[in-house]
Amino acid sequence: MKYQKHVFICNNQRPDPAKKSCGHEHGNALVAAFKAGIKERGLNIQIRAQQTACLDACVFGPALVIYPEAIWYGAVQLEDVNEIIESHLMQNQPVDRLRLRFNGPHLEG
Repeated sequence: MKYQKHVFICNNQRPDPAKKSCGHEHGNALVAAFKAGIKERGLNIQIRAQQTACLDACVFGPALVIYPEAIWYGAVQLEDVNEIIESHLMQNQPVDRLRLRFNGPHLEG
């Protein structure tokens, strides 16, 4: 495996402004913040952050998922990025207050 962890940040932008979408909720800024924070800490060889299309969790967005653990986060703000990097990516401790937990087809937020 090339990367130990992979952060997929939703950047989907729906054409209907009445429907929430991660891209309209600062998805681009989150991608840039994760990339910068990972690089600043010298983790860019082991961890990759990148934008992705819809993760189908728009109502809970901005959303992201970290693999290989398949830990989902919702309502992520720019001020949460450093905490996710330091806690989850560096210390393998997910940030519980932002986690989304799936139970079958339903989401337990």
